[in-house]
Amino acid sequence: MEMHQVRYFLAVCELLNFTRAAEKCNVSQPSLTRAVKALEDELGGPLFRRERNNTHLTGLGEMMRPHLAQVLIETEAAKERARSFARMDDVELRLGVMCTIGPGRLVPFLQTFRDRHASVRLHIEDGNAHTLQDRLAKGDYDVAIYGLPDVIDERFHARPLYDERFVIGAPPGHKFEKQAVVRAQELDQQPYVSRTQCEFYDHIDKLFRDRGVQVSTVFRSDRDDWVQSMVLAGLGFTDIPEYSVTLSGLCVRPLVDPEIVRTVQIVTVRGRPHLPAVGAFVNEALRFPWSSGKSAPVAAG
Repeated sequence: MEMHQVRYFLAVCELLNFTRAAEKCNVSQPSLTRAVKALEDELGGPLFRRERNNTHLTGLGEMMRPHLAQVLIETEAAKERARSFARMDDVELRLGVMCTIGPGRLVPFLQTFRDRHASVRLHIEDGNAHTLQDRLAKGDYDVAIYGLPDVIDERFHARPLYDERFVIGAPPGHKFEKQAVVRAQELDQQPYVSRTQCEFYDHIDKLFRDRGVQVSTVFRSDRDDWVQSMVLAGLGFTDIPEYSVTLSGLCVRPLVDPEIVRTVQIVTVRGRPHLPAVGAFVNEALRFPWSSGKSAPVAAG
């Protein structure tokens, strides 16, 4: 059964005249008649009786009419749904975001994307980078934004968005306030407030140990707001990406010797067919001015 046969059949049902039905469908009458005959052969009996100028539905035709009308309705609805999908009308995009990314950088981009693609419904979840990567591979997310100290493996297509340095956050009045930068050696034996969700924790720990730097952990949390609050309260120092600093009053100085920089990337699964909305999201992310003043790090200290 082909859709043009269904349309021709329904046109004859409406007009009860093969000539006028052919005109309505913009085909020749012989073409319409052949199509209806082919449909009758497939369904196993005549759908119309033609008696001079009197054309009417047979019992089979009466029975098939509502079914085939519904077929046409559903087909047209499916086509419109597909057209809407291609236009990104009312499409959900599932985004995974690394939980250590500061909102000061990400939110302006999300606002820009929403303004330009209002019909795309963003569903956003945060998590640590390794969990995001696993869930992206499983299909839980369409796209993810994260960064790792190692090269992201070949299953994924990762494109850089921006780099950010790690800085040292210390309480007001700390000796670091008088310095332009902080060297790793100066952190030896200092009380340390640990960010347990930090993707670079093991990487930084090794760099410190290689330099003989040992710190005394006094507080651990997977929440950056708690970590910064404890630092602000004077418990100790922390290391944190510069754009993740959200509390004013924190003494923030660049970490040098070694300087540690992370690259935040937008990641999709290589070779996986994607929604048009994914392409639009990636393109918007790649052309967004991440280094603009809207996403500058918090001035602290």
